[in-house]
Amino acid sequence: MADLFDLTSKVGIVTGGAGGIGKALALGLAEHGADVVVTSRTLSKLEPVAAQIKALGKKSLAVASDVTDERSVKAMVEQVVQTFSHVDILVNAAGINIRNSAEEISIDDWKKVMDFNALGTFVCCQAVGRVMIKQKSGKIVNVSSVRGRYGAPSGAIAYSPSKGAVDTLTRTLACEWAKYNIFVNAVAPTLIETDLTRQALANPEFAKTMKARIPLGRWGFPEDVVGPTVFLASKASDFVTGQIIYVDGGTTTW
Repeated sequence: MADLFDLTSKVGIVTGGAGGIGKALALGLAEHGADVVVTSRTLSKLEPVAAQIKALGKKSLAVASDVTDERSVKAMVEQVVQTFSHVDILVNAAGINIRNSAEEISIDDWKKVMDFNALGTFVCCQAVGRVMIKQKSGKIVNVSSVRGRYGAPSGAIAYSPSKGAVDTLTRTLACEWAKYNIFVNAVAPTLIETDLTRQALANPEFAKTMKARIPLGRWGFPEDVVGPTVFLASKASDFVTGQIIYVDGGTTTW
């Protein structure tokens, strides 16, 4: 049982790996033995993360790619396969939010959030999934949110539907790809303090409202998402697929 969470010899790709949740997950996979590729749109932000992974004694590769661009993602995956010959883990941590009210958000902004969070997740799943189908193995972990299940009083009119799509995509891919021994699950955090949310948390009223909905009495940090992700990326979860694991301090209990 001691090696259930051991990722030695595994190769993982983490999208959105430059910071926030993605960086924490990339380092978490490496600390459990995996070689990790980090990808996002800006190479200069990825290279320090790759350096940290190498400092842990693991191989790493920083590759710039745009998750909404099919050709960009395909080229990234081809580079990973050429370098490592296989892909065992995909963590889709790339995500954005544009905070606005339902009556004020522009259609272009709504589409931008949906494209990045929902379409981007599918594009990466499809490209890596094709590799995993040939291998007859793989673990995919999508980063969703409690907002995929619950609404919010403000600022999530595009974000919530995008994460609801991620949840349904996760379940559907799990059904389709089980025959290939590919496991597809998601982690769904509550509010996590990152660059994406720090400005909103600076508003005392917003922070108070959000914290009041979390029974454990605090919002989350990127490190809180690492354990569940490693579980879903490892053989410890070899009978778990199509599941949404809420990492929420109890938010979804009421």
